[in-house]
Amino acid sequence: MSLAVDGYKSSALLTQIDEHLKTLSEAERQEQVKKVKGVFQFNVKNNAGQVATWTFDLKSGNGAMHKGTVAGLKPDITIDIKDDDFVALAEGKANGQKLFMSGKIKVKGAIMMATKLDSVLNAAKEKSGFKAKL
Repeated sequence: MSLAVDGYKSSALLTQIDEHLKTLSEAERQEQVKKVKGVFQFNVKNNAGQVATWTFDLKSGNGAMHKGTVAGLKPDITIDIKDDDFVALAEGKANGQKLFMSGKIKVKGAIMMATKLDSVLNAAKEKSGFKAKL
């Protein structure tokens, strides 16, 4: 199933994370799940004011990225961010802490879970050139 959503630049970034996850061996994926133990929900607002949601499950199975919410899968952390800010963050042009402090990233739930996501994104960056840092 495609993770792409028309009108969202960040859907390509989330697809890259998913593709990176799929390149890992089953043992490596289970290691990521064991390390993170969390479900992330990204609510991304585009320039038209519409919101698209992606769910990143690093709590069960081998880890998976889903478009939308997943029935029965409650997020440990919900991250609300504008599409352009997410892209700037991924490209290394924005700092996650500054975006958070200025209110451009809103986080609900286990805020420290964002630091665990950082290790997953760094691994993706090393293998695919993905640059996101929270």
